[in-house]
Amino acid sequence: MSEPSAQEQLDRLRSSIDNIDAALIHMLAERFKCTQAVGLLKAEHEMPASDPGRESRQIARLRELAEGANLDPEFAEKWFNFVVAEVIHHHVRIAEQRDA
Repeated sequence: MSEPSAQEQLDRLRSSIDNIDAALIHMLAERFKCTQAVGLLKAEHEMPASDPGRESRQIARLRELAEGANLDPEFAEKWFNFVVAEVIHHHVRIAEQRDA
């Protein structure tokens, strides 16, 4: 039996990447469902859109997880900050809609 060609190996790896990307999108969608609920709760109780203390704790936690998973902690922090910026934007918009 011959080894798979370079193209076959590449296709198999790309297929795995595509599956992982799909899973990530679904996980992000679930995450945003939860953060939308948080935003509604914060708006109802007139709580601030951001929580710097929690964000700092999450960054430390995710950096540690990244190190354990052999992922660049800087990348994990950048990803988290990108997501949190979007979440805060959603929370502000929810609060504005509630106040309108």
